[in-house]
Amino acid sequence: MTTLLIKTEDEAFLTAVKNLLKDFQVAFEEREESPYDPEFVKKIKQGRQDILEGKGVKIELDDIWK
Repeated sequence: MTTLLIKTEDEAFLTAVKNLLKDFQVAFEEREESPYDPEFVKKIKQGRQDILEGKGVKIELDDIWK
């Protein structure tokens, strides 16, 4: 098996490639890649959850430099 990675944001091109692969009866799968590191995303989600659970501290803008 050979893997071919095609990176494009051109929807017309993507549609044409998909149709070509279908016509040749070639199996393919699509994956959306995130530009973010999965560990980074995990930390952001955890931080948001912590805030929802009241584990954060809120500081008023005027109090930052006091």
